[in-house]
Amino acid sequence: MQYLNILIEKLKKNDIEIFFYEEFLKLLVEKFDFNDNYASISETKKLKTNKIDTVLSIGGDGTILNSAVLVKDSKVPILGINLGRLGFLAIVEKNKINVAIDSLLSGNYKIQKRSLIKLISEPQIFGDENFALNDFTVHKSEAPSVIAVHTYLDGKYLNTYWADGLIVSTPTGSTGYSLSCGGPIVFPGSGNFIITPVAPHNLTMRPLVIPDDSELSLEIEGRTDSFLCTLDSRYKKITSKYKLILKKANFLINIIVFEGYDFTKNLQNKLNWGNDKRN
Repeated sequence: MQYLNILIEKLKKNDIEIFFYEEFLKLLVEKFDFNDNYASISETKKLKTNKIDTVLSIGGDGTILNSAVLVKDSKVPILGINLGRLGFLAIVEKNKINVAIDSLLSGNYKIQKRSLIKLISEPQIFGDENFALNDFTVHKSEAPSVIAVHTYLDGKYLNTYWADGLIVSTPTGSTGYSLSCGGPIVFPGSGNFIITPVAPHNLTMRPLVIPDDSELSLEIEGRTDSFLCTLDSRYKKITSKYKLILKKANFLINIIVFEGYDFTKNLQNKLNWGNDKRN
């Protein structure tokens, strides 16, 4: 609450009209007896009709992923304020909120355009929220045995992944779940998707980088007919009868970064590169 109050006070001092995400406002009122006199927004349509200039995401990278679902194709830029631990997307540290808002109001920032993965499924799984800023995954659900994910690239057979699951990530998501499973780090704007198996049974199954104008088709089978399908933090149970197609979404998410931001420096800071603790 301390940093949220700092943010609200700063915005009010600059006569900025404040809207809250409806579910977040409800949580604040229930948990902290927060003032509920603020206007709220619950869907992309209201984001557009209220002509919102910027979405301020206060939390961590996961909060930005949730913000992307709200923003969708509205083109409203997102500024991430990091209250978490790592923060590849939420670049504003909590002790620099006032400085960040000053830079935002003075126009001293840039927009990074981030691509998304779109899931086309039959039957439908996620409705209109069938896209992900970070990654799509399919994973074994109940049985401890591996599953088989038959993968086709632009209609041609690519591989069958015998593994605990499979991740298909954007460059943005390359520093997330994919990285923890041995996938490569890919710079934003590279125009790629990364296919990363989760605990593959065959050691020749290595992460693969493909162009993001490709289309991936997946067929899944296992000893049980229940699998977990995810788009970022959203998940559903599916069966082998589901047809899954992955391709690049036809819209981008705009992320605000400030002058001096550099992805390489961000990697060095977040992953502690170049530092030798022995010295």
